[in-house]
Amino acid sequence: MSNKLPKSGKGPLFNNPLQHKKTFAQQLQTQSLGPPVTSLLDHMKDGREFESLIKLNNLSIDLQSEMVKSFKEIEAIRGNPVIGYLANVVNSNIRANKSIDYSDDLPFSELINTIPIEKREIDIVLVTPGGTGNQVAKFVDKLRPRFDKVTFIIPNIAMSAGTIFAMSGDEIIMNNGSYIGPIDPQVPNKEGMFIPAQSILTLVEDIKKRGEEAMSKGQRPAWTDLQILNQLDAKDIGNAINASNYSIELVETYLSNYKFKSWTKHSSTGLDVTNEERKERAKYTADLLCSHSVWKSHSRGITRESAWNVCKLQITHAETIGLDKAIRRLWALFYWVFENTPAYKVFISEYYCLIRNDRTLINEPK
Repeated sequence: MSNKLPKSGKGPLFNNPLQHKKTFAQQLQTQSLGPPVTSLLDHMKDGREFESLIKLNNLSIDLQSEMVKSFKEIEAIRGNPVIGYLANVVNSNIRANKSIDYSDDLPFSELINTIPIEKREIDIVLVTPGGTGNQVAKFVDKLRPRFDKVTFIIPNIAMSAGTIFAMSGDEIIMNNGSYIGPIDPQVPNKEGMFIPAQSILTLVEDIKKRGEEAMSKGQRPAWTDLQILNQLDAKDIGNAINASNYSIELVETYLSNYKFKSWTKHSSTGLDVTNEERKERAKYTADLLCSHSVWKSHSRGITRESAWNVCKLQITHAETIGLDKAIRRLWALFYWVFENTPAYKVFISEYYCLIRNDRTLINEPK
Protein backbone atom coordinates (compact mmCIF):
# COMPACT_ATOMS: atom_id res chain seq x y z
CA MET A 1 0.00 0.00 0.00
CA SER A 2 1.45 3.38 -1.01
CA ASN A 3 0.19 6.58 0.58
CA LYS A 4 1.53 10.03 1.02
CA LEU A 5 1.69 10.97 4.64
CA PRO A 6 -1.09 13.42 5.57
CA LYS A 7 -0.76 17.15 5.11
CA SER A 8 -1.09 19.61 7.94
CA GLY A 9 -4.44 21.35 8.03
CA LYS A 10 -6.18 18.06 7.23
CA GLY A 11 -6.63 16.74 10.72
CA PRO A 12 -4.30 14.82 13.05
CA LEU A 13 -0.94 13.39 12.07
CA PHE A 14 -2.35 10.04 10.93
CA ASN A 15 -5.67 11.25 9.53
CA ASN A 16 -5.46 8.87 6.61
CA PRO A 17 -7.99 6.75 4.66
CA LEU A 18 -6.18 3.80 6.25
CA GLN A 19 -5.74 4.77 9.88
CA HIS A 20 -2.41 3.80 11.49
CA LYS A 21 -2.61 1.93 14.77
CA LYS A 22 -2.35 4.29 17.70
CA THR A 23 1.25 5.09 18.52
CA PHE A 24 2.99 6.68 21.44
CA ALA A 25 3.27 9.87 19.38
CA GLN A 26 -0.52 9.95 18.93
CA GLN A 27 -1.15 9.26 22.59
CA LEU A 28 0.87 12.34 23.43
CA GLN A 29 -1.49 14.48 21.37
CA THR A 30 -4.26 13.94 23.89
CA GLN A 31 -2.04 15.16 26.72
CA SER A 32 -1.14 18.52 25.21
CA LEU A 33 -2.09 21.80 26.82
CA GLY A 34 -0.18 24.01 24.37
CA PRO A 35 -0.65 25.02 20.73
CA PRO A 36 -0.18 22.41 18.00
CA VAL A 37 3.40 21.54 17.03
CA THR A 38 3.61 21.99 13.26
CA SER A 39 7.34 21.32 12.67
CA LEU A 40 9.64 18.69 14.11
CA LEU A 41 12.75 20.29 12.66
CA ASP A 42 12.01 23.60 14.34
CA HIS A 43 11.96 21.90 17.75
CA MET A 44 15.21 19.92 17.42
CA LYS A 45 17.95 20.57 19.94
CA ASP A 46 21.52 20.41 18.66
CA GLY A 47 23.20 17.18 19.76
CA ARG A 48 19.88 15.84 21.11
CA GLU A 49 17.95 15.88 17.87
CA PHE A 50 15.95 12.69 18.36
CA GLU A 51 15.40 13.03 22.10
CA SER A 52 13.96 16.50 21.60
CA LEU A 53 11.36 15.06 19.21
CA ILE A 54 10.04 12.26 21.38
CA LYS A 55 9.10 14.78 24.08
CA LEU A 56 6.82 16.76 21.75
CA ASN A 57 3.03 16.50 21.89
CA ASN A 58 -0.09 17.90 20.20
CA LEU A 59 1.40 17.09 16.82
CA SER A 60 -0.03 18.35 13.55
CA ILE A 61 2.79 17.74 11.11
CA ASP A 62 3.06 17.80 7.34
CA LEU A 63 5.75 15.13 7.26
CA GLN A 64 6.37 15.36 3.52
CA SER A 65 7.18 19.05 3.86
CA GLU A 66 9.41 18.30 6.84
CA MET A 67 11.38 15.71 4.87
CA VAL A 68 11.84 18.11 1.96
CA LYS A 69 12.86 20.84 4.39
CA SER A 70 15.59 18.57 5.79
CA PHE A 71 16.83 17.94 2.25
CA LYS A 72 16.85 21.69 1.63
CA GLU A 73 19.24 22.13 4.56
CA ILE A 74 21.69 19.81 2.79
CA GLU A 75 21.06 21.45 -0.58
CA ALA A 76 21.85 24.88 0.90
CA ILE A 77 25.31 23.59 1.86
CA ARG A 78 26.02 21.42 -1.16
CA GLY A 79 24.31 23.34 -3.96
CA ASN A 80 22.93 20.18 -5.61
CA PRO A 81 19.41 18.76 -5.82
CA VAL A 82 18.92 16.09 -3.14
CA ILE A 83 16.85 12.93 -3.50
CA GLY A 84 16.22 10.20 -0.97
CA TYR A 85 15.81 6.45 -1.11
CA LEU A 86 15.37 5.41 2.49
CA ALA A 87 14.17 2.12 3.99
CA ASN A 88 12.80 1.69 7.50
CA VAL A 89 15.70 -0.02 9.25
CA VAL A 90 14.41 1.21 12.62
CA ASN A 91 11.02 -0.39 13.32
CA SER A 92 11.23 -4.13 14.01
CA ASN A 93 7.44 -4.43 13.65
CA ILE A 94 7.64 -3.74 9.91
CA ARG A 95 6.98 -6.95 7.99
CA ALA A 96 6.99 -5.55 4.46
CA ASN A 97 10.08 -6.01 2.29
CA LYS A 98 12.50 -3.18 3.14
CA SER A 99 15.18 -4.42 0.75
CA ILE A 100 16.02 -3.09 -2.70
CA ASP A 101 13.85 -5.08 -5.10
CA TYR A 102 12.23 -4.93 -8.53
CA SER A 103 9.18 -3.05 -7.25
CA ASP A 104 11.48 -0.05 -6.64
CA ASP A 105 12.28 0.37 -10.33
CA LEU A 106 9.37 2.56 -11.45
CA PRO A 107 9.23 4.95 -8.47
CA PHE A 108 13.00 5.40 -8.60
CA SER A 109 12.79 6.16 -12.33
CA GLU A 110 10.05 8.71 -11.70
CA LEU A 111 12.07 10.22 -8.86
CA ILE A 112 15.05 10.74 -11.17
CA ASN A 113 12.97 12.02 -14.06
CA THR A 114 11.49 14.85 -12.00
CA ILE A 115 14.89 16.47 -11.42
CA PRO A 116 15.22 19.53 -13.72
CA ILE A 117 17.08 18.54 -16.87
CA GLU A 118 19.70 21.28 -16.48
CA LYS A 119 20.91 19.78 -13.18
CA ARG A 120 23.98 17.66 -13.91
CA GLU A 121 25.01 16.83 -10.32
CA ILE A 122 22.90 15.09 -7.69
CA ASP A 123 23.15 14.02 -4.05
CA ILE A 124 21.39 10.82 -2.95
CA VAL A 125 20.51 10.17 0.67
CA LEU A 126 20.69 6.39 0.96
CA VAL A 127 19.53 4.12 3.78
CA THR A 128 18.96 0.43 3.06
CA PRO A 129 19.61 -3.00 4.57
CA GLY A 130 20.52 -4.36 1.12
CA GLY A 131 18.67 -6.22 -1.59
CA THR A 132 19.23 -7.42 -5.12
CA GLY A 133 22.26 -6.41 -7.15
CA ASN A 134 20.28 -6.70 -10.38
CA GLN A 135 18.01 -3.85 -9.32
CA VAL A 136 20.98 -1.77 -8.20
CA ALA A 137 22.41 -2.14 -11.69
CA LYS A 138 19.15 -0.80 -13.10
CA PHE A 139 19.30 2.18 -10.72
CA VAL A 140 22.83 2.94 -11.88
CA ASP A 141 21.85 2.60 -15.55
CA LYS A 142 19.27 5.35 -14.98
CA LEU A 143 21.55 7.64 -12.99
CA ARG A 144 24.91 7.66 -14.69
CA PRO A 145 23.90 8.68 -18.24
CA ARG A 146 21.81 11.48 -16.70
CA PHE A 147 24.30 13.03 -14.23
CA ASP A 148 27.95 14.01 -14.50
CA LYS A 149 28.50 13.64 -10.75
CA VAL A 150 26.60 11.49 -8.25
CA THR A 151 27.25 11.74 -4.52
CA PHE A 152 25.89 9.34 -1.92
CA ILE A 153 25.13 10.61 1.57
CA ILE A 154 24.82 7.78 4.10
CA PRO A 155 23.28 8.97 7.39
CA ASN A 156 22.96 5.46 8.86
CA ILE A 157 23.52 2.20 6.93
CA ALA A 158 23.82 1.18 3.29
CA MET A 159 24.52 -2.53 3.49
CA SER A 160 25.17 -5.26 0.92
CA ALA A 161 23.47 -4.19 -2.33
CA GLY A 162 23.29 -0.70 -0.83
CA THR A 163 27.09 -0.71 -0.65
CA ILE A 164 27.24 -1.77 -4.30
CA PHE A 165 24.95 1.16 -5.12
CA ALA A 166 27.13 3.62 -3.20
CA MET A 167 30.21 2.42 -5.09
CA SER A 168 28.64 3.80 -8.29
CA GLY A 169 29.01 7.34 -6.96
CA ASP A 170 31.82 9.80 -7.57
CA GLU A 171 31.81 10.64 -3.86
CA ILE A 172 30.55 9.02 -0.66
CA ILE A 173 29.80 11.13 2.42
CA MET A 174 29.50 9.48 5.84
CA ASN A 175 29.38 10.70 9.42
CA ASN A 176 30.88 8.90 12.40
CA GLY A 177 27.74 6.78 12.87
CA SER A 178 27.42 5.59 9.27
CA TYR A 179 28.18 2.12 7.93
CA ILE A 180 28.50 0.32 4.66
CA GLY A 181 28.73 -3.49 4.56
CA PRO A 182 30.23 -6.50 2.82
CA ILE A 183 28.86 -7.08 -0.67
CA ASP A 184 28.77 -10.88 -0.51
CA PRO A 185 25.28 -11.72 -1.80
CA GLN A 186 22.78 -13.99 -0.12
CA VAL A 187 21.54 -16.96 -2.12
CA PRO A 188 18.74 -19.44 -1.44
CA ASN A 189 19.72 -22.97 -0.41
CA LYS A 190 17.70 -26.10 -1.16
CA GLU A 191 15.44 -25.39 1.85
CA GLY A 192 14.67 -21.92 0.48
CA MET A 193 16.59 -20.13 3.23
CA PHE A 194 18.88 -17.26 2.21
CA ILE A 195 22.49 -17.63 3.31
CA PRO A 196 25.59 -15.56 2.49
CA ALA A 197 27.21 -16.90 -0.67
CA GLN A 198 30.70 -16.30 0.63
CA SER A 199 30.08 -18.38 3.76
CA ILE A 200 29.41 -21.37 1.49
CA LEU A 201 32.52 -20.76 -0.60
CA THR A 202 34.70 -20.12 2.44
CA LEU A 203 33.51 -23.40 3.99
CA VAL A 204 34.27 -25.33 0.81
CA GLU A 205 37.71 -23.73 0.53
CA ASP A 206 38.54 -24.54 4.17
CA ILE A 207 37.50 -28.18 3.70
CA LYS A 208 39.59 -28.34 0.53
CA LYS A 209 42.69 -27.03 2.31
CA ARG A 210 42.27 -29.43 5.22
CA GLY A 211 41.73 -32.33 2.83
CA GLU A 212 44.81 -31.49 0.75
CA GLU A 213 46.91 -31.17 3.91
CA ALA A 214 45.70 -34.54 5.19
CA MET A 215 46.33 -36.26 1.85
CA SER A 216 49.85 -34.78 1.65
CA LYS A 217 50.55 -36.67 4.88
CA GLY A 218 49.06 -39.89 3.53
CA GLN A 219 45.87 -39.47 5.60
CA ARG A 220 42.23 -39.50 4.62
CA PRO A 221 40.22 -36.24 4.76
CA ALA A 222 38.30 -35.81 8.02
CA TRP A 223 35.04 -37.75 8.18
CA THR A 224 33.17 -34.65 9.41
CA ASP A 225 34.33 -32.63 6.41
CA LEU A 226 33.21 -35.38 4.03
CA GLN A 227 29.75 -35.39 5.65
CA ILE A 228 29.47 -31.63 5.28
CA LEU A 229 30.40 -31.84 1.60
CA ASN A 230 27.79 -34.55 1.08
CA GLN A 231 25.15 -32.19 2.47
CA LEU A 232 26.07 -29.35 0.11
CA ASP A 233 24.13 -29.04 -3.13
CA ALA A 234 26.24 -28.42 -6.23
CA LYS A 235 23.62 -25.88 -7.36
CA ASP A 236 24.06 -23.92 -4.13
CA ILE A 237 27.81 -23.77 -4.69
CA GLY A 238 27.34 -22.74 -8.32
CA ASN A 239 24.84 -20.03 -7.35
CA ALA A 240 27.19 -18.77 -4.66
CA ILE A 241 30.09 -18.51 -7.13
CA ASN A 242 28.01 -16.73 -9.79
CA ALA A 243 26.36 -14.32 -7.35
CA SER A 244 29.68 -13.41 -5.74
CA ASN A 245 31.35 -12.86 -9.09
CA TYR A 246 28.47 -10.62 -10.16
CA SER A 247 28.75 -8.44 -7.04
CA ILE A 248 32.51 -8.14 -7.49
CA GLU A 249 32.12 -7.32 -11.18
CA LEU A 250 29.61 -4.55 -10.47
CA VAL A 251 31.74 -2.90 -7.81
CA GLU A 252 34.92 -3.24 -9.84
CA THR A 253 33.25 -1.61 -12.86
CA TYR A 254 31.65 1.19 -10.85
CA LEU A 255 34.82 2.08 -8.98
CA SER A 256 36.91 2.11 -12.16
CA ASN A 257 34.42 4.23 -14.08
CA TYR A 258 33.30 6.65 -11.37
CA LYS A 259 34.78 6.71 -7.87
CA PHE A 260 38.40 6.29 -8.96
CA LYS A 261 38.25 8.41 -12.11
CA SER A 262 39.34 11.48 -10.11
CA TRP A 263 42.29 9.57 -8.62
CA THR A 264 45.00 11.03 -10.82
CA LYS A 265 48.08 11.26 -8.57
CA HIS A 266 49.69 8.87 -6.10
CA SER A 267 49.69 10.62 -2.72
CA SER A 268 52.99 9.02 -1.71
CA THR A 269 55.02 9.75 -4.85
CA GLY A 270 53.10 12.38 -6.80
CA LEU A 271 53.30 10.20 -9.89
CA ASP A 272 50.41 9.94 -12.33
CA VAL A 273 47.91 7.12 -11.74
CA THR A 274 47.47 4.91 -14.80
CA ASN A 275 44.22 3.35 -15.98
CA GLU A 276 45.69 -0.05 -15.18
CA GLU A 277 46.40 1.03 -11.61
CA ARG A 278 42.82 2.26 -11.22
CA LYS A 279 41.53 -1.10 -12.42
CA GLU A 280 43.86 -2.98 -10.07
CA ARG A 281 42.75 -0.88 -7.11
CA ALA A 282 39.10 -1.36 -8.06
CA LYS A 283 39.60 -5.15 -8.24
CA TYR A 284 41.40 -5.14 -4.89
CA THR A 285 38.59 -3.18 -3.19
CA ALA A 286 35.80 -5.23 -4.79
CA ASP A 287 37.42 -8.55 -3.80
CA LEU A 288 37.97 -7.30 -0.27
CA LEU A 289 34.40 -6.10 0.17
CA CYS A 290 33.19 -9.54 -0.89
CA SER A 291 35.56 -11.45 1.39
CA HIS A 292 33.85 -13.46 4.10
CA SER A 293 37.22 -14.35 5.62
CA VAL A 294 37.89 -10.65 6.25
CA TRP A 295 34.51 -9.49 7.57
CA LYS A 296 33.31 -12.80 9.09
CA SER A 297 29.63 -11.78 8.85
CA HIS A 298 27.33 -10.58 6.09
CA SER A 299 25.87 -8.01 8.51
CA ARG A 300 29.25 -6.61 9.60
CA GLY A 301 29.22 -2.82 9.63
CA ILE A 302 32.20 -1.17 7.91
CA THR A 303 33.01 2.29 9.26
CA ARG A 304 34.37 5.08 7.13
CA GLU A 305 37.77 4.52 8.77
CA SER A 306 37.78 0.83 7.86
CA ALA A 307 36.60 1.67 4.36
CA TRP A 308 39.75 3.75 3.89
CA ASN A 309 42.32 1.88 5.97
CA VAL A 310 41.31 -1.63 4.89
CA CYS A 311 39.58 -1.20 1.53
CA LYS A 312 41.58 1.81 0.26
CA LEU A 313 38.27 3.57 -0.33
CA GLN A 314 38.34 7.29 0.39
CA ILE A 315 35.26 8.59 2.19
CA THR A 316 34.35 12.24 2.73
CA HIS A 317 33.77 13.00 6.42
CA ALA A 318 30.56 15.00 6.82
CA GLU A 319 32.00 17.25 9.52
CA THR A 320 34.90 18.36 7.32
CA ILE A 321 32.49 19.92 4.79
CA GLY A 322 30.04 21.42 7.29
CA LEU A 323 27.38 18.77 6.67
CA ASP A 324 27.36 16.85 9.96
CA LYS A 325 24.58 18.83 11.65
CA ALA A 326 22.29 18.74 8.62
CA ILE A 327 22.73 14.96 8.34
CA ARG A 328 22.04 14.48 12.06
CA ARG A 329 18.85 16.51 11.75
CA LEU A 330 17.71 14.62 8.66
CA TRP A 331 18.29 11.22 10.24
CA ALA A 332 16.61 12.19 13.53
CA LEU A 333 13.55 13.24 11.53
CA PHE A 334 13.42 10.03 9.49
CA TYR A 335 14.15 7.93 12.57
CA TRP A 336 11.11 9.50 14.24
CA VAL A 337 8.99 8.91 11.12
CA PHE A 338 10.06 5.29 10.88
CA GLU A 339 9.30 4.68 14.56
CA ASN A 340 5.90 6.33 14.51
CA THR A 341 4.39 5.57 11.10
CA PRO A 342 3.88 2.44 8.96
CA ALA A 343 6.26 3.80 6.29
CA TYR A 344 8.80 1.20 5.15
CA LYS A 345 10.21 2.84 2.00
CA VAL A 346 10.46 6.48 1.05
CA PHE A 347 11.25 7.89 -2.41
CA ILE A 348 11.43 11.64 -2.04
CA SER A 349 12.79 14.93 -3.38
CA GLU A 350 11.59 18.50 -3.67
CA TYR A 351 9.64 17.40 -6.74
CA TYR A 352 8.42 13.91 -5.85
CA CYS A 353 7.12 11.87 -2.93
CA LEU A 354 6.10 8.24 -2.76
CA ILE A 355 5.84 6.52 0.61
CA ARG A 356 5.10 2.83 0.96
CA ASN A 357 3.25 1.78 4.10
CA ASP A 358 3.10 -1.63 5.74
CA ARG A 359 -0.56 -2.67 5.68
CA THR A 360 -0.10 -4.96 8.67
CA LEU A 361 0.44 -1.84 10.80
CA ILE A 362 -2.69 -0.09 9.52
CA ASN A 363 -6.24 -0.54 10.75
CA GLU A 364 -8.59 -1.16 7.87
CA PRO A 365 -11.65 1.13 8.03
CA LYS A 366 -14.75 -0.55 9.41
